[in-house]
Amino acid sequence: MQFFKTPFGAGIQTIPKAQIAMPKTSKVVVTDSESDAFFFRSLEQQGIHLNEPQVQAVRHFNGPLLTLAGAGTGKTSVLVCRTGYLISVHTIKPEHILLVTFSRKAAEEMRERIARLPGMNKKMTEQIQARTFHSFFLLVIRKYGVTQDILGESRVQQIILKRILRSMNLQDKYQPENLLSLLSSYKMQMVEVRCLPDKSQEDQELKKIFIAYEDWKRDNEKIDFDDVLLMAYILLLQKPKLLAALQNRFQYVMIDEFQDTNSVQYELIKMIVQPHQNLMVVGDDDQTIYSFNGARNDFILNFDQLYPTAKTITLDINYRSVRSVVGLGNEIIRHNRHRREKTLKATHTGGTLPRYLRPKDADDEAEMITDFVIRKLERGEQEYKDFAVLFRSASNSRAIIEQFVMQDIPFIDYSNEETFYDHWLVKPLLDHLRISLNPKNMDAIEGMLPTLYVSRDQGMQHILDQEAGQKKKWPLIHLKTYPDYKDFQKQKLVERLKLIKSMQAMKPAAAIEAMREDFYEQYLETNKRSKMSNYKENLLDTLDELESSAQRFSTVEEFIAFIDDFVKKRKEMVRRRSNSGNDNKVSLMTIHKSKGLEFPTVFLIGASEDNMPHHSIFDAKQMNDVFRSLNGRDKVNAALEEERRLAYVAVTRAKEHLIISSPSYHRGKKQDVSRFILDAFPKQKQPATNQAGRKQHQPTTRKIKETVYAWICTADRCGAWQRITTYEEGELLSKDCPMCKSPMEKGSKEVSSTS
Repeated sequence: MQFFKTPFGAGIQTIPKAQIAMPKTSKVVVTDSESDAFFFRSLEQQGIHLNEPQVQAVRHFNGPLLTLAGAGTGKTSVLVCRTGYLISVHTIKPEHILLVTFSRKAAEEMRERIARLPGMNKKMTEQIQARTFHSFFLLVIRKYGVTQDILGESRVQQIILKRILRSMNLQDKYQPENLLSLLSSYKMQMVEVRCLPDKSQEDQELKKIFIAYEDWKRDNEKIDFDDVLLMAYILLLQKPKLLAALQNRFQYVMIDEFQDTNSVQYELIKMIVQPHQNLMVVGDDDQTIYSFNGARNDFILNFDQLYPTAKTITLDINYRSVRSVVGLGNEIIRHNRHRREKTLKATHTGGTLPRYLRPKDADDEAEMITDFVIRKLERGEQEYKDFAVLFRSASNSRAIIEQFVMQDIPFIDYSNEETFYDHWLVKPLLDHLRISLNPKNMDAIEGMLPTLYVSRDQGMQHILDQEAGQKKKWPLIHLKTYPDYKDFQKQKLVERLKLIKSMQAMKPAAAIEAMREDFYEQYLETNKRSKMSNYKENLLDTLDELESSAQRFSTVEEFIAFIDDFVKKRKEMVRRRSNSGNDNKVSLMTIHKSKGLEFPTVFLIGASEDNMPHHSIFDAKQMNDVFRSLNGRDKVNAALEEERRLAYVAVTRAKEHLIISSPSYHRGKKQDVSRFILDAFPKQKQPATNQAGRKQHQPTTRKIKETVYAWICTADRCGAWQRITTYEEGELLSKDCPMCKSPMEKGSKEVSSTS
């Protein structure tokens, strides 16, 4: 594997490194003569040494406070210690404190850490409300008589929607997961389902589906998590006494991960803190990456406009990552314009410098990473659980999952339970390929029927009935007698059969491309479930990924055999791993899923243009659902800044080692390294000239030594060498010296550069 110290296309070769912090801790900041010294001395005895900004945040008493907590700066310690400070120093009763976060795990961790604080006991800890948004407001509405059970499992919700769709004969038009996302979006905008528009047929269908779903929940006495927040909001508006009771009880409110808050959640909190405004929010605008779920960057940016008396404290000392990782993160995120200014400092000087890969494509990338992991394990240097592979979109994980399965590397895929080849978008195309190999494959016939605008259930019943009476080599032909099948549809059926038969002799990638051009992309344009997914991702990427996968095989038979073997091995792998109870596994997840986590070694894959940033952001129309209040150019800029925040979050998950991979080809197209990575290594500016055309004096530069990959002549009397600058050149097995024509070998040379 060939690592580079800087990414391909980098301008300067200087490695970004964060300033090393020499923070004053509470031992110095808080003197023994101060009245609250006892609290900080007791923290120090437990090994908790807060730095100066952390001490300031913990000491904050009344009024609004915005705590800007950069990645790895110890925000949880601040929230926990301030809770203890309010109780121990200001004698605030524990029941008057509300601490809200976004995950059950985070809430449990905070409760456990609060319980270990000096002066705290179990009873006091239990009186503090340290909860998620949903669990707290569920508690509120429960006490006001709401008794419905929570319908919380997405799998169960999808089953219910599938039944509703089947009853409406719409099962082939919509995907339950997308319906649930769209419904949640409407609810968080406080749009009543029965007030949805019904101008088009699609509008009418959606409204009908959503009403049926809501009616099912009502009849079965169920509510979901979105309902919890909306019911609480309506309840507080309609019941002033209830609101007053909450305002009176919760005198001090703290919100964790404030950058992830949506409008309904923020409105609820604002109502509770309105009389006293003792609101402390902790978050990082640089990590706002959930705009598609309603999170808004401007909640942090405009906090002091809503609360003019607000104090702002910045936590800027990173305790998680080595200085080179922190430095790279700083250089990536500083190019965003709409952010609170902060530059993180580091405390760790160890670890390796971030390394960069330039593989040919995703499959080459996966092989490199797999080999690296295996080598580290064989040497006993790391365990599987030390590694995390992060990616922009779920479809980016196809190649790495295949390699891990084939090499039997244990992993947890946090992004998706189904395999890439089981994706609803992929399966119909694979079904066509399967039929080309076996015309009587009834499972495949059933799977592709919707692409002929035929109901799965009714179409299969017709084919089976006809086949029982008269068998055909190609059972699909029975659709010619399908009731109400119009002449033009029969003609399309004949054309489809002709295409399927021709695919037997095609290479699989060519067959997929032919299907896309002939009918599939047109089908997707009219398919409602693909339309509904555009706001989330451009699903055509999944088809490009399928073509990329197929490129490796010469025949359709080889491709399908590989898929079947892969799926079988993955199921066996899942079965074995689930029975072992061993959690020593590589973590695979989207960058969104990784936020808040940290790993000794992080691989950021697919860090190439067209994927990072994702090409769909340059279509302002697709940004309508996410950035509704902005105009075309502003939507693109806002989306571009969120994409850069994604890169920043990914980089700052690494504690010790960071490897960034930027394939030369992304789904068949030549691509540069992601602009977000290259921005950290800007091109050097040309010397400025004065009016006389002479070069102006430039600041003194310093020379830096760096090692580069090169071809080196093997002849003793020839000192020629050439730098390797492209992946293709690095892949060559041999090369003749341009000077003496002797063989050259791959090696490295130390060269000087300036900074």
